[in-house]
Amino acid sequence: MGALSNSQLRIRLDLAYDGTFFHGWAAQDGLRTVQGVLTQALSTILRRPVMLTVAGRTDAGVHARHQVAHFDCASDAFQSLIRESDRPEDEEELNQACCRALLRRVNSLLGREYIEHMATTGLRVPRGTADARLLEVSVVSADFDARFAALERSYTYRLVPEGQLPLARRWDVYEVAQPLDTEAMNRAAQPLLGEHEFLAFCRPREGATTIRELRELRIVPEAGGTGVLECHVCADAFCHSMVRSLVGALIEVGRGAREESWPAQLLEKASRQDAAPIAPAHGLTLESVSYPDEAEWSDQVHRARRMRGFAFDGSLEEWAMGGNCCAG
Repeated sequence: MGALSNSQLRIRLDLAYDGTFFHGWAAQDGLRTVQGVLTQALSTILRRPVMLTVAGRTDAGVHARHQVAHFDCASDAFQSLIRESDRPEDEEELNQACCRALLRRVNSLLGREYIEHMATTGLRVPRGTADARLLEVSVVSADFDARFAALERSYTYRLVPEGQLPLARRWDVYEVAQPLDTEAMNRAAQPLLGEHEFLAFCRPREGATTIRELRELRIVPEAGGTGVLECHVCADAFCHSMVRSLVGALIEVGRGAREESWPAQLLEKASRQDAAPIAPAHGLTLESVSYPDEAEWSDQVHRARRMRGFAFDGSLEEWAMGGNCCAG
């Protein structure tokens, strides 16, 4: 997006959300989305339009324990969050105070919006609760980019054989009708690791590559003997529906409907005509987004853009929407 002017600041947002009652991340007219409610809260508080760039869009029903976004803001608007009489003289201390004020005010508006939304459905929820919440607000350098500076994204897909679903987990765990052979699923996952053309596991977007480096794909029991199975998935980036497609293929192997070699065969064919099935959204959670040290942000941004085949032409829309980094 280029260098910031002296009158602008780049603000990083670390957040979490329960995707159950959201129509995904990306703003859509007439639908409640994470980007929509967060942008509205920020714009209301800062009294000017806000354009968010996100580490990776998530689909309707997908959750996030740790998502990252950023936006650029005029410094006077940001620093007006603290009354002039209360402002520290030190610029860094002032910005930190503004970050704390923004976090507090945004979370207050997100909580109010959640209660009002649930009231429209006829459901009452406890005060002080919300389904989206900022975890941290920080001022970062112009080299930071929530999307392209990221080194990797980590997801967990939670599933359980039929009859073992904990009632309180029905919103974030997918109940599978048959018992699952986790050893077969893990064996089937091994050939998918590494850098490949994942067309059979992605919904491609025009002009974007479906080549990704899959760094982790394994099934393990959830700690505590809950009976829930966790599929840990990690990659440099994900294309649309990639995690849910990977899990969908492994479920077919686990329940005995497909041979262990089938996911690797799909990978080799690289065809949308022989695409993997897509597991339901509600079992998927974005666990974390990791970044290099600040000194490496700029190099990582340039490296990631080259790898994804993007030649940024100055249009803000592609950056704001988060491009093809969408696993759910």
